[in-house]
Amino acid sequence: MADPANLTAGRQRRYPAPSAVLEILKPITWFPPMWAFGCGIVASGASLAERWPYAVLGILLAGPLVCGMSQAVNDWFDRHVDAINEPHRAIPSGRMPGRWGLHVAIVWTGLSLLVGGMLGPWGFAATVLACISAWIYSAPPLRLKGSGIWGPLACGISYESLPWITGAAVLSGAAPDPRVVAIALLYGVAAHGIMTINDFKSIEGDRRFGLRSLPVMLGPERAALAACWMMAVPQMVVIGLLLGFGHPIAAAIVTVVLALQGLSMRKWLTDPRGLAPWYNGAGVTLFVTGMMACSVALAP
Repeated sequence: MADPANLTAGRQRRYPAPSAVLEILKPITWFPPMWAFGCGIVASGASLAERWPYAVLGILLAGPLVCGMSQAVNDWFDRHVDAINEPHRAIPSGRMPGRWGLHVAIVWTGLSLLVGGMLGPWGFAATVLACISAWIYSAPPLRLKGSGIWGPLACGISYESLPWITGAAVLSGAAPDPRVVAIALLYGVAAHGIMTINDFKSIEGDRRFGLRSLPVMLGPERAALAACWMMAVPQMVVIGLLLGFGHPIAAAIVTVVLALQGLSMRKWLTDPRGLAPWYNGAGVTLFVTGMMACSVALAP
């Protein structure tokens, strides 16, 4: 029996086209965790001449594998919502037929764990945690994405904090510097606001299927304001910590990029739904610039 979320029965296939597989892995989403792992590499202070295979495997793991897996899991369990919000996607359109979306998610989970095991105990433990997070975020019964509080927080920690800490641990071969952990966690919390931005495109479907995203609970205007504060406050704490750690130049850089984010936020707040994609490009670029400035400063 065909999945009811597949809207175009006449276009059903027995096997998905390679382009449909790549589509549900969403390469455009791989950048944030790959960048975060890169921040961990820099913060570790390790010589890439000696440990470059770990750097390459780690970036591959953070982006195409773990992030790709999380996107496939999300698309499978969101197929009914996507049938309303974005019916052109691979699964609801029928270009990813039957249960192939689930099969891709399971295979990519296995590949992620296999590669994670090649990165030693730190890499494997982080991969297990990331896989668990991806499944409980999208899959029932927990389905954290149904909460506008816990869903974006789990996503932010998984996309920013976890790969950053993992990169520092894997490249150094030891427990990461507590200062790196503190800064990485703060940026993961701040990413809660970034993840909330993605919910503005799916308000109708989320409301119909009972997903309590912040735009659904608060309305677009108040949700956008909450997301701005969620992004800004942790970065303010980061600035204070950098000053306390004796890194005034890095603190100044984060201050400047936060001020520029503030200007972008003012524009976004004039039209939260319409300008959400614009802020995703403008504001997030500034956000990740601050992350790298922190990593350079904290490198031994």
